[in-house]
Amino acid sequence: MTILAVTGLQRERRILAGGGVEVVLGGDDIDARAAGKHGVISIGIAGALATGLKPGDWVVADAVRDGDDILPVDGDWTARLLARLPGAKQGTLLGVDTVAATAAEKGALRRISGAIAVDMESHRAARVARRHGLPFTAARVISDAAHRTLPPAARVGMRADGGVDLPAVLRSLLLSPWQLPALMRTGLEAETAFRSLLRGLRLLGHGLAAPPGANL
Repeated sequence: MTILAVTGLQRERRILAGGGVEVVLGGDDIDARAAGKHGVISIGIAGALATGLKPGDWVVADAVRDGDDILPVDGDWTARLLARLPGAKQGTLLGVDTVAATAAEKGALRRISGAIAVDMESHRAARVARRHGLPFTAARVISDAAHRTLPPAARVGMRADGGVDLPAVLRSLLLSPWQLPALMRTGLEAETAFRSLLRGLRLLGHGLAAPPGANL
């Protein structure tokens, strides 16, 4: 049994690789990689939309919102995620195509969607799973709280291939050195999220807690 894990960053990809899981980045051809898999999960870091969520908190989707569409998750798989991730919050995840970088943007998305967290892969993964008739679920770790605004250097530093564009970060800092404290805080909170992701993967185990049965 091989599960397709959809994530956004190269670092997430390295953390997730192995244990019955094939990892694909959201910008890659997810459709082609889904063929022959036994399930699809969106997993990695996310931004909080609900107040009270802090870096390192796990959120498990009860549905994924893509614009006006509500995309369902597999109930059994989701229940297994919740059972193995103590303290995880459950709620709707919102999928978007651009980074929700400011506190104002996050607040607007929360009011419009009712979602508790936002990422850039869950909606794509959910649609691919539906096209292939595969079970789907989503679990994410909060990297930035709802009241946080990402500094410009953090925004320009994310490459399309999921890597870090260090020269772009340095150029942004040279132009606006005032953002250094916020950038350092963003990095520390991201480290908290990555450590929580790694701990959670150990709890989920082989195949990321995908349930056995006829559907898998």
